[in-house]
Amino acid sequence: MNNVVLFQELLCDNGKKIAVATLNSERSLNALSGDMIDVLYLQLEAWHQNDEISVVFLQGAGEKAFCAGGDVVHLYKEMQSHVGDYAPEVENYFTKEYKLDYLIHTFNKPFIVWGNGIVMGGGLGMMVGASHRVVTESSRIAMPEISIGLYPDVGGTWFLNRMPDNCGLFLGLTGASINAADAKYTGLADYFITSDKKENFIEQLTQINWGDTIALNHDKLSALMHDSELHSNAKLPVSHVCAQKALIEHVMSHDNITDTVEAILSVEVEDKWFNKAQKSLKHGSALSGHIFYRQIIQGQSLTLADCFRMELNLSVKCGQYGEFVEGIRALLIDKDFKPQWKFDSVKVVDAEVIDWFFESKWTGTAHPLACLGSLE
Repeated sequence: MNNVVLFQELLCDNGKKIAVATLNSERSLNALSGDMIDVLYLQLEAWHQNDEISVVFLQGAGEKAFCAGGDVVHLYKEMQSHVGDYAPEVENYFTKEYKLDYLIHTFNKPFIVWGNGIVMGGGLGMMVGASHRVVTESSRIAMPEISIGLYPDVGGTWFLNRMPDNCGLFLGLTGASINAADAKYTGLADYFITSDKKENFIEQLTQINWGDTIALNHDKLSALMHDSELHSNAKLPVSHVCAQKALIEHVMSHDNITDTVEAILSVEVEDKWFNKAQKSLKHGSALSGHIFYRQIIQGQSLTLADCFRMELNLSVKCGQYGEFVEGIRALLIDKDFKPQWKFDSVKVVDAEVIDWFFESKWTGTAHPLACLGSLE
Protein backbone atom coordinates (compact mmCIF):
# COMPACT_ATOMS: atom_id res chain seq x y z
CA MET A 1 0.00 0.00 0.00
CA ASN A 2 2.88 2.37 0.72
CA ASN A 3 3.95 2.17 -2.93
CA VAL A 4 0.63 3.01 -4.59
CA VAL A 5 1.63 6.67 -4.40
CA LEU A 6 5.28 7.71 -4.37
CA PHE A 7 6.28 10.77 -2.36
CA GLN A 8 9.38 12.92 -2.68
CA GLU A 9 10.54 16.23 -1.24
CA LEU A 10 12.98 18.19 -3.40
CA LEU A 11 15.26 20.67 -1.68
CA CYS A 12 15.22 24.14 -3.16
CA ASP A 13 18.20 26.47 -3.39
CA ASN A 14 16.89 28.61 -0.51
CA GLY A 15 16.08 25.70 1.81
CA LYS A 16 12.37 25.41 1.03
CA LYS A 17 11.00 22.20 -0.54
CA ILE A 18 8.92 21.08 -3.50
CA ALA A 19 6.62 18.17 -2.64
CA VAL A 20 6.12 15.63 -5.43
CA ALA A 21 3.42 12.94 -5.40
CA THR A 22 3.25 10.30 -8.13
CA LEU A 23 0.24 8.01 -8.64
CA ASN A 24 2.05 4.72 -9.05
CA SER A 25 -0.13 2.25 -10.93
CA GLU A 26 1.07 2.57 -14.50
CA ARG A 27 -0.46 -0.75 -15.53
CA SER A 28 -3.98 0.45 -14.64
CA LEU A 29 -3.30 3.90 -16.14
CA ASN A 30 -3.05 5.13 -12.55
CA ALA A 31 -6.70 4.35 -11.79
CA LEU A 32 -7.50 5.92 -8.44
CA SER A 33 -7.89 3.17 -5.85
CA GLY A 34 -9.11 3.53 -2.29
CA ASP A 35 -5.59 2.87 -1.03
CA MET A 36 -4.23 5.64 -3.26
CA ILE A 37 -6.80 8.06 -1.89
CA ASP A 38 -5.96 7.17 1.72
CA VAL A 39 -2.22 7.71 1.50
CA LEU A 40 -2.46 10.75 -0.79
CA TYR A 41 -4.98 12.51 1.43
CA LEU A 42 -2.90 12.01 4.56
CA GLN A 43 0.29 13.21 2.88
CA LEU A 44 -1.37 16.27 1.37
CA GLU A 45 -2.71 17.24 4.78
CA ALA A 46 0.79 16.91 6.23
CA TRP A 47 2.32 19.00 3.43
CA HIS A 48 -0.39 21.59 3.90
CA GLN A 49 0.75 22.07 7.50
CA ASN A 50 4.50 21.90 6.78
CA ASP A 51 6.00 25.39 6.43
CA GLU A 52 9.01 23.97 4.58
CA ILE A 53 6.79 22.90 1.66
CA SER A 54 6.20 25.72 -0.82
CA VAL A 55 4.59 23.90 -3.75
CA VAL A 56 2.93 20.52 -4.37
CA PHE A 57 3.41 18.75 -7.72
CA LEU A 58 1.05 15.83 -8.52
CA GLN A 59 1.67 13.53 -11.50
CA GLY A 60 1.02 10.01 -12.76
CA ALA A 61 3.61 7.30 -13.34
CA GLY A 62 4.52 6.60 -16.97
CA GLU A 63 3.74 8.53 -20.12
CA LYS A 64 0.26 7.19 -20.93
CA ALA A 65 -1.89 8.73 -18.21
CA PHE A 66 -2.10 11.07 -15.28
CA CYS A 67 -5.14 9.12 -14.07
CA ALA A 68 -7.73 7.28 -16.15
CA GLY A 69 -10.42 7.58 -13.46
CA GLY A 70 -11.63 5.93 -10.31
CA ASP A 71 -10.96 2.24 -9.73
CA VAL A 72 -14.56 1.22 -10.45
CA VAL A 73 -13.58 -2.36 -11.26
CA HIS A 74 -12.73 -2.78 -7.58
CA LEU A 75 -16.23 -1.56 -6.67
CA TYR A 76 -17.94 -3.88 -9.13
CA LYS A 77 -18.08 -6.98 -6.91
CA GLU A 78 -19.35 -5.01 -3.94
CA MET A 79 -22.08 -3.37 -5.98
CA GLN A 80 -23.01 -6.62 -7.71
CA SER A 81 -23.82 -8.22 -4.37
CA HIS A 82 -25.85 -5.21 -3.24
CA VAL A 83 -27.99 -4.43 -6.30
CA GLY A 84 -31.25 -3.01 -4.99
CA ASP A 85 -29.69 -2.40 -1.59
CA TYR A 86 -27.25 -0.03 0.09
CA ALA A 87 -23.54 -0.84 -0.46
CA PRO A 88 -21.33 0.51 2.37
CA GLU A 89 -18.11 0.19 0.34
CA VAL A 90 -19.54 2.41 -2.39
CA GLU A 91 -20.32 5.15 0.11
CA ASN A 92 -16.89 4.75 1.69
CA TYR A 93 -15.00 5.01 -1.59
CA PHE A 94 -16.83 8.03 -2.96
CA THR A 95 -16.77 9.81 0.41
CA LYS A 96 -12.98 9.50 0.51
CA GLU A 97 -12.61 10.50 -3.14
CA TYR A 98 -14.71 13.64 -2.81
CA LYS A 99 -12.89 14.66 0.38
CA LEU A 100 -9.63 14.38 -1.55
CA ASP A 101 -11.00 16.44 -4.44
CA TYR A 102 -12.28 19.10 -2.04
CA LEU A 103 -8.92 19.24 -0.27
CA ILE A 104 -7.18 19.93 -3.58
CA HIS A 105 -9.76 22.59 -4.51
CA THR A 106 -9.23 24.36 -1.18
CA PHE A 107 -5.48 23.76 -0.81
CA ASN A 108 -3.86 27.00 0.31
CA LYS A 109 -0.39 26.51 -1.18
CA PRO A 110 0.35 26.44 -4.93
CA PHE A 111 -0.71 23.05 -6.26
CA ILE A 112 0.36 21.78 -9.70
CA VAL A 113 -1.23 18.87 -11.54
CA TRP A 114 0.69 17.60 -14.57
CA GLY A 115 -2.19 16.40 -16.76
CA ASN A 116 -0.21 14.38 -19.28
CA GLY A 117 -1.89 11.63 -21.33
CA ILE A 118 -5.27 10.28 -20.24
CA VAL A 119 -7.11 12.39 -17.68
CA MET A 120 -10.61 11.05 -17.17
CA GLY A 121 -13.28 10.90 -14.48
CA GLY A 122 -11.59 10.75 -11.09
CA GLY A 123 -8.35 11.99 -12.64
CA LEU A 124 -10.05 15.15 -13.83
CA GLY A 125 -11.65 15.53 -10.41
CA MET A 126 -8.17 15.94 -8.94
CA MET A 127 -6.72 18.00 -11.76
CA VAL A 128 -9.47 20.60 -11.99
CA GLY A 129 -9.14 21.53 -8.32
CA ALA A 130 -5.45 22.43 -8.55
CA SER A 131 -4.32 26.06 -8.61
CA HIS A 132 -1.99 25.43 -11.58
CA ARG A 133 -3.20 22.84 -14.11
CA VAL A 134 -0.93 21.71 -16.93
CA VAL A 135 -1.89 19.95 -20.15
CA THR A 136 0.54 18.56 -22.72
CA GLU A 137 0.53 17.51 -26.36
CA SER A 138 -0.79 14.05 -25.35
CA SER A 139 -3.54 15.15 -22.95
CA ARG A 140 -6.82 13.37 -23.56
CA ILE A 141 -9.54 14.51 -21.20
CA ALA A 142 -13.10 13.29 -20.72
CA MET A 143 -15.96 12.68 -18.34
CA PRO A 144 -17.26 9.44 -19.97
CA GLU A 145 -19.50 8.25 -17.14
CA ILE A 146 -22.61 8.01 -19.33
CA SER A 147 -20.95 4.97 -20.91
CA ILE A 148 -20.86 3.09 -17.60
CA GLY A 149 -24.22 4.08 -16.16
CA LEU A 150 -22.83 6.65 -13.73
CA TYR A 151 -22.86 10.45 -14.25
CA PRO A 152 -20.12 13.17 -14.28
CA ASP A 153 -19.21 13.28 -10.58
CA VAL A 154 -15.96 14.30 -8.77
CA GLY A 155 -17.13 17.91 -8.79
CA GLY A 156 -18.55 17.84 -12.32
CA THR A 157 -21.59 19.65 -10.96
CA TRP A 158 -19.27 22.57 -10.21
CA PHE A 159 -16.77 22.68 -13.07
CA LEU A 160 -19.02 21.62 -15.95
CA ASN A 161 -21.48 24.35 -14.94
CA ARG A 162 -18.71 26.93 -15.32
CA MET A 163 -17.76 26.16 -18.90
CA PRO A 164 -18.72 28.64 -21.63
CA ASP A 165 -21.49 28.21 -24.21
CA ASN A 166 -23.14 25.12 -22.65
CA CYS A 167 -19.99 23.11 -23.39
CA GLY A 168 -20.17 21.44 -20.00
CA LEU A 169 -23.62 20.05 -20.63
CA PHE A 170 -22.58 18.80 -24.06
CA LEU A 171 -19.37 17.17 -22.82
CA GLY A 172 -21.13 15.51 -19.88
CA LEU A 173 -23.97 14.13 -21.99
CA THR A 174 -21.73 12.78 -24.74
CA GLY A 175 -18.61 11.85 -22.79
CA ALA A 176 -16.65 13.50 -25.62
CA SER A 177 -12.87 13.43 -25.35
CA ILE A 178 -11.07 16.77 -25.58
CA ASN A 179 -7.47 17.86 -26.09
CA ALA A 180 -5.18 20.45 -24.50
CA ALA A 181 -6.60 23.37 -26.48
CA ASP A 182 -10.14 22.37 -25.52
CA ALA A 183 -9.10 22.09 -21.88
CA LYS A 184 -7.74 25.64 -21.88
CA TYR A 185 -10.80 27.00 -23.66
CA THR A 186 -13.27 25.33 -21.28
CA GLY A 187 -11.36 26.31 -18.14
CA LEU A 188 -10.09 22.86 -17.18
CA ALA A 189 -6.43 23.78 -17.64
CA ASP A 190 -4.23 26.84 -17.27
CA TYR A 191 -0.98 26.07 -19.07
CA PHE A 192 0.23 24.07 -22.08
CA ILE A 193 3.75 22.71 -21.64
CA THR A 194 5.17 19.88 -23.73
CA SER A 195 5.99 16.70 -21.85
CA ASP A 196 9.71 16.85 -22.71
CA LYS A 197 9.96 20.02 -20.60
CA LYS A 198 8.80 18.43 -17.36
CA GLU A 199 12.16 17.60 -15.77
CA ASN A 200 13.56 21.01 -16.64
CA PHE A 201 10.44 22.64 -15.24
CA ILE A 202 10.76 20.75 -11.95
CA GLU A 203 14.41 21.78 -11.75
CA GLN A 204 13.38 25.40 -12.21
CA LEU A 205 10.90 25.04 -9.37
CA THR A 206 13.79 24.31 -7.01
CA GLN A 207 15.60 27.48 -8.09
CA ILE A 208 12.82 29.94 -7.23
CA ASN A 209 13.26 32.03 -4.10
CA TRP A 210 10.15 30.80 -2.32
CA GLY A 211 9.00 32.79 0.69
CA ASP A 212 6.48 32.49 3.50
CA THR A 213 3.80 34.60 1.80
CA ILE A 214 1.52 32.18 0.00
CA ALA A 215 0.03 34.76 -2.37
CA LEU A 216 3.52 35.75 -3.55
CA ASN A 217 4.44 32.10 -4.03
CA HIS A 218 1.40 31.71 -6.26
CA ASP A 219 2.56 34.70 -8.31
CA LYS A 220 6.10 33.35 -8.63
CA LEU A 221 4.82 29.98 -9.80
CA SER A 222 2.43 31.59 -12.31
CA ALA A 223 5.28 33.64 -13.77
CA LEU A 224 7.47 30.54 -14.17
CA MET A 225 4.66 28.54 -15.77
CA HIS A 226 3.80 31.36 -18.17
CA ASP A 227 7.45 31.50 -19.20
CA SER A 228 7.60 27.70 -19.56
CA GLU A 229 4.51 27.77 -21.76
CA LEU A 230 6.03 30.43 -24.01
CA HIS A 231 9.18 28.33 -24.46
CA SER A 232 7.40 25.02 -25.01
CA ASN A 233 8.29 23.33 -28.30
CA ALA A 234 4.88 22.43 -29.71
CA LYS A 235 1.87 24.50 -30.70
CA LEU A 236 -1.54 23.82 -29.23
CA PRO A 237 -3.62 21.35 -31.24
CA VAL A 238 -6.77 22.54 -32.97
CA SER A 239 -9.64 22.85 -30.50
CA HIS A 240 -12.54 20.53 -31.33
CA VAL A 241 -14.87 22.54 -29.12
CA CYS A 242 -13.99 25.85 -30.76
CA ALA A 243 -14.25 24.34 -34.24
CA GLN A 244 -17.78 23.12 -33.49
CA LYS A 245 -18.79 26.00 -31.21
CA ALA A 246 -21.74 27.15 -33.33
CA LEU A 247 -23.04 23.60 -33.73
CA ILE A 248 -22.75 22.90 -30.00
CA GLU A 249 -24.61 26.11 -29.18
CA HIS A 250 -27.34 25.12 -31.64
CA VAL A 251 -27.96 21.59 -30.32
CA MET A 252 -27.77 22.75 -26.70
CA SER A 253 -30.34 25.53 -27.14
CA HIS A 254 -33.31 23.42 -25.98
CA ASP A 255 -34.81 23.53 -22.49
CA ASN A 256 -35.32 19.81 -21.88
CA ILE A 257 -33.24 16.68 -22.19
CA THR A 258 -35.43 14.90 -24.75
CA ASP A 259 -35.16 17.67 -27.34
CA THR A 260 -31.48 18.22 -26.51
CA VAL A 261 -30.55 14.58 -27.07
CA GLU A 262 -32.63 14.41 -30.23
CA ALA A 263 -30.92 17.54 -31.56
CA ILE A 264 -27.44 16.13 -30.92
CA LEU A 265 -28.22 12.78 -32.50
CA SER A 266 -30.05 14.16 -35.54
CA VAL A 267 -27.28 16.48 -36.71
CA GLU A 268 -25.61 15.38 -39.94
CA VAL A 269 -22.05 16.63 -40.00
CA GLU A 270 -18.78 15.21 -41.30
CA ASP A 271 -16.62 15.66 -38.23
CA LYS A 272 -14.99 12.65 -36.57
CA TRP A 273 -14.92 14.24 -33.13
CA PHE A 274 -18.58 15.26 -33.16
CA ASN A 275 -19.63 11.93 -34.72
CA LYS A 276 -17.85 10.03 -31.95
CA ALA A 277 -19.67 12.17 -29.37
CA GLN A 278 -22.97 11.30 -31.04
CA LYS A 279 -22.14 7.61 -30.94
CA SER A 280 -21.27 7.58 -27.23
CA LEU A 281 -24.47 9.47 -26.41
CA LYS A 282 -26.54 7.06 -28.50
CA HIS A 283 -25.10 3.98 -26.79
CA GLY A 284 -24.83 5.50 -23.31
CA SER A 285 -27.26 5.18 -20.41
CA ALA A 286 -30.44 7.20 -20.87
CA LEU A 287 -30.84 7.15 -17.10
CA SER A 288 -27.38 8.66 -16.65
CA GLY A 289 -28.28 11.36 -19.15
CA HIS A 290 -31.36 12.31 -17.14
CA ILE A 291 -29.43 12.34 -13.86
CA PHE A 292 -26.77 14.58 -15.34
CA TYR A 293 -29.26 16.97 -16.92
CA ARG A 294 -30.99 17.58 -13.58
CA GLN A 295 -27.65 17.62 -11.76
CA ILE A 296 -26.44 20.51 -13.91
CA ILE A 297 -29.63 22.51 -13.37
CA GLN A 298 -29.77 21.94 -9.60
CA GLY A 299 -26.06 22.58 -9.24
CA GLN A 300 -26.06 26.06 -10.74
CA SER A 301 -26.63 27.77 -7.40
CA LEU A 302 -24.79 25.33 -5.12
CA THR A 303 -21.52 25.90 -3.30
CA LEU A 304 -18.62 23.59 -4.10
CA ALA A 305 -19.19 21.68 -0.85
CA ASP A 306 -22.89 21.25 -1.57
CA CYS A 307 -22.08 20.01 -5.08
CA PHE A 308 -20.00 17.22 -3.57
CA ARG A 309 -22.72 16.45 -1.03
CA MET A 310 -25.31 16.10 -3.80
CA GLU A 311 -22.95 13.93 -5.83
CA LEU A 312 -22.27 11.55 -2.96
CA ASN A 313 -25.99 10.93 -2.63
CA LEU A 314 -26.26 10.31 -6.39
CA SER A 315 -23.23 7.99 -6.43
CA VAL A 316 -24.45 5.85 -3.55
CA LYS A 317 -27.81 5.47 -5.25
CA CYS A 318 -26.15 4.63 -8.57
CA GLY A 319 -24.39 1.80 -6.75
CA GLN A 320 -27.74 0.63 -5.43
CA TYR A 321 -29.91 0.93 -8.55
CA GLY A 322 -27.98 -1.42 -10.85
CA GLU A 323 -27.32 0.67 -13.96
CA PHE A 324 -23.76 1.43 -12.83
CA VAL A 325 -23.04 -2.26 -12.23
CA GLU A 326 -24.30 -3.18 -15.70
CA GLY A 327 -22.23 -0.47 -17.33
CA ILE A 328 -19.02 -1.65 -15.66
CA ARG A 329 -19.81 -5.25 -16.56
CA ALA A 330 -20.29 -4.51 -20.25
CA LEU A 331 -17.34 -2.16 -20.64
CA LEU A 332 -14.71 -3.41 -18.19
CA ILE A 333 -15.56 -6.91 -16.92
CA ASP A 334 -17.08 -9.03 -19.72
CA LYS A 335 -16.13 -6.43 -22.34
CA ASP A 336 -19.02 -7.38 -24.62
CA PHE A 337 -19.84 -3.66 -25.00
CA LYS A 338 -23.54 -4.47 -24.97
CA PRO A 339 -24.96 -3.04 -21.75
CA GLN A 340 -28.57 -3.87 -21.02
CA TRP A 341 -29.75 -0.46 -19.88
CA LYS A 342 -32.97 -0.04 -17.88
CA PHE A 343 -34.42 2.41 -20.40
CA ASP A 344 -34.15 2.36 -24.19
CA SER A 345 -34.16 6.14 -24.59
CA VAL A 346 -34.42 9.38 -22.64
CA LYS A 347 -38.06 9.63 -23.74
CA VAL A 348 -39.13 6.66 -21.60
CA VAL A 349 -37.11 7.26 -18.43
CA ASP A 350 -39.43 7.23 -15.41
CA ALA A 351 -39.50 10.68 -13.78
CA GLU A 352 -40.18 9.09 -10.38
CA VAL A 353 -36.90 7.17 -10.64
CA ILE A 354 -35.00 10.41 -11.24
CA ASP A 355 -36.81 12.00 -8.29
CA TRP A 356 -35.64 9.09 -6.12
CA PHE A 357 -32.01 9.69 -7.08
CA PHE A 358 -32.24 13.29 -5.89
CA GLU A 359 -33.92 12.51 -2.58
CA SER A 360 -31.07 12.82 -0.08
CA LYS A 361 -30.25 9.84 2.11
CA TRP A 362 -28.99 12.18 4.83
CA THR A 363 -29.93 15.44 6.49
CA GLY A 364 -27.74 18.09 8.09
CA THR A 365 -24.78 16.88 10.11
CA ALA A 366 -25.62 13.22 9.41
CA HIS A 367 -24.24 13.65 5.89
CA PRO A 368 -20.84 11.94 5.48
CA LEU A 369 -19.53 15.15 3.85
CA ALA A 370 -20.98 17.53 6.43
CA CYS A 371 -17.38 18.47 7.26
CA LEU A 372 -16.88 20.14 3.87
CA GLY A 373 -17.45 23.87 4.11
CA SER A 374 -20.67 25.12 5.64
CA LEU A 375 -24.00 23.35 5.42
CA GLU A 376 -26.46 25.56 3.54
